[in-house]
Amino acid sequence: MYPVEVLTLFPDSVSGYLGASILGKAQEKGLLGVTVTYVRDFAEGKHRVTDDTPYGGGAGMVMKPEPLVAAIEAARARAPAGSKVLLMSPRGPVFTQARARELAKEPGLILVCGRYEGVDERVMPYLDGEVSLGDFILTGGEVAALAVVDAVARLLPGVLGNETSSVTESFEEGLLEHPHYTRPPVFRGVEVPAVLQSGDHARIARWRRWKALQLTRERRPDLYARLELGKADMKLLAKKEEEL
Repeated sequence: MYPVEVLTLFPDSVSGYLGASILGKAQEKGLLGVTVTYVRDFAEGKHRVTDDTPYGGGAGMVMKPEPLVAAIEAARARAPAGSKVLLMSPRGPVFTQARARELAKEPGLILVCGRYEGVDERVMPYLDGEVSLGDFILTGGEVAALAVVDAVARLLPGVLGNETSSVTESFEEGLLEHPHYTRPPVFRGVEVPAVLQSGDHARIARWRRWKALQLTRERRPDLYARLELGKADMKLLAKKEEEL
């Protein structure tokens, strides 16, 4: 079982998602273990305060170091040795599929959800790193933590019903995924491509590869620029759809 612990001030904001769909089934199968920890439980005093005003002035509040570090230390004590402690933070490197693959090989994960203006800088020595979803602002780290758990869990053996799914999806080869279609064969005058109904599996594979290359070139030129395409892919890209 792959253990994950999420440290948050708002446990209700993550519990529902973590217990649903693939993540919920993975936990039922014993493939994934998720613990949601309420950081406020580690705060001292009658009011269990977890945030305070920033030194030097400024807007907003800052998460206090005492309860957060106490929660991190307790989580480390429960987790397998070597588990990574990561803060969800805009200062971290952007989370990618490659990073998800790396984390899936770790003994476990402890994800720390920041709130307000951020966390006291003195918390940083107790972390193994920071992770960002991208260059935009969220209310807290919970959405980012859910994204990390979801992406990592999909890579664990047995979590997906079709074991090939996790290696054929977007970004696994540096490509966007090909388009998908299902029934009905015609929807409001738009037909499913004939090649997908042909039963010719080799031709279907060529079409899907061609579409993936085309889509990546058109919609994510940044990804396309990093691809190292072989002669077969270059030849395929030169074809028109009816030539596949």
